[in-house]
Amino acid sequence: MAGKPVRLLRALVPPPGVVRVLTVSNLARTVGNGFLLSVSVLYFIRAVHVPAAQVGLGLTVSAVLGMAVSIPAGQLSDRLGSRTASIAFGVLQGLLVCGYALAGGFAGFLVVVSLAAMADSASTAARGALIADALPPGERVRARAYLQSVINVGLSGGTLLGGVALTADSHTVYTAMLLGAGALFVLGGLSCLALPAPTQAAAAEGERARHVLRDVPYLAVSALNAVLVLGTDALLTAALPIWIADRTDAPVSVYAAIMFLNTAMCVLFQVRLSRGAEDVRGGARAMRRSGLVLALACGIFALSAGQPAWVAAACLLAGAFVQVIGEMLHSAGSWALSYDLAPSQAHGQYQGLFGLTQRAGAAVTPALTTALLIGWGSAGWLVFAAVLLAGGLATPAVARWAERNRPFATERTAAEPAATAA
Repeated sequence: MAGKPVRLLRALVPPPGVVRVLTVSNLARTVGNGFLLSVSVLYFIRAVHVPAAQVGLGLTVSAVLGMAVSIPAGQLSDRLGSRTASIAFGVLQGLLVCGYALAGGFAGFLVVVSLAAMADSASTAARGALIADALPPGERVRARAYLQSVINVGLSGGTLLGGVALTADSHTVYTAMLLGAGALFVLGGLSCLALPAPTQAAAAEGERARHVLRDVPYLAVSALNAVLVLGTDALLTAALPIWIADRTDAPVSVYAAIMFLNTAMCVLFQVRLSRGAEDVRGGARAMRRSGLVLALACGIFALSAGQPAWVAAACLLAGAFVQVIGEMLHSAGSWALSYDLAPSQAHGQYQGLFGLTQRAGAAVTPALTTALLIGWGSAGWLVFAAVLLAGGLATPAVARWAERNRPFATERTAAEPAATAA
């Protein structure tokens, strides 16, 4: 009986080499992100005395600027090399986060958070390309699954430590946490020095001149990715707490259990649920299943309205269990499509576009879900379910179209005939 849990935990240990180095790097970065999530807003409000409304405005501006630089930063990564860009952007982000401790007033706050958000977006694009450059096509999704598990561990640990530090409510403690976060980002960037410099084949004639925004099939796949993003992290963090508090009789404390369930399942099962999604066919299939499962989760959440507290809580937990399966399927499918439909010499800008759709979907979710769920109640969940279902069902056909019309050869097509997405 004890053997199965042990095997499950052993399966979470990344293989030695590139994946393990990236995992260590990602752990440092995500713990740093956990520190930031827990202390940065309160630091600027309570220690720097920036009004809360201005902090919200600054964070919105920084998010928009972060999205705006995703593709240009990806292009720069393609020129510099993904390993070099990952190191540079990671170190730059760390130094800018350390600069939080020097910001004074709204102007300083706006400058530093905007620059840090742009560096974070650039680093995300470069690191996505680094996985493509450092690993063969069949190993990339599994590597991303390991890294996703680490994200959940690192964020949880960093947020927990930051929450403990918040009990002191001290300018000195806030500053120490921010400097610690900056140091972790620098460490995450420098860790990539342990990776061998990726060797890339010479670009085909005209390949680098083609911009990702001219690749219409890839844009269509990216748009469907943004649709399915609506049902993932932001749904839990933005929509569900409001729904629980305003539309159900469930105890608010059930939300903590939901978040623990989500984190634990992502850590334990992301690698396992990513199997079979290593190429376009598998990725499209995972995205289709994700849409079906996320739509089902929305229907279960809708059942929690108007129920006794224990029934509402049970519906919410059941919905969260189903939702996290859909979230993990979406992650695996989106990784496969983002890599396998991109030209081999332009992973930076293509990862930049895919990262942009992730951020855009997450940015739209709070306003959209609030309007639907709070305004329409259970009917809003059903509308949301229909959107997610349509996005998932449409993905295989669009992926087939994108695969047939890829503007350049990829590593996989150079070595084997193109597969057809199912």
